[in-house]
Amino acid sequence: MNRLNLVTLGVKDMIKSLRFYRDGLGFEVFVYGNDADPDVIFFNNGGTKISLFPIDRLVQDIDEDNPPAISNGFSGFTLAYNGKSKEEVDEIFVLAKKAGAKIVKEPETVFWGGYSGYFQDPNGYYWEVAYGENWEFDENDMLIITEG
Repeated sequence: MNRLNLVTLGVKDMIKSLRFYRDGLGFEVFVYGNDADPDVIFFNNGGTKISLFPIDRLVQDIDEDNPPAISNGFSGFTLAYNGKSKEEVDEIFVLAKKAGAKIVKEPETVFWGGYSGYFQDPNGYYWEVAYGENWEFDENDMLIITEG
């Protein structure tokens, strides 16, 4: 099981989320159903895929008899976009602001020597946008993790 194929985000408002990610941030998506009432939304990004699914249906899918509680608290879960330059990080933040993201931490030089900031999407999911000068990417723009 040495791979992760899909991360599903339970969302409160599918239409608002679709507008944020597709129209605001420019993600290429595939909508099951239609734009006015999507059943599920898949992101057609390189590498691990992301999907959006109504949170009330997601908790029922996990356990119909005893669904997990829905809360607004931080679950210790973040998503990340790794940029290839500080300028790219800044460009993503401009895009996120225009899309209506809540800026949590403007990009800045951070303790590990990189450049990073955080924003929240309309459902409260935290996205880190970061750059590290020693990072390398493969032919699919996926971050290469190596020792050292």
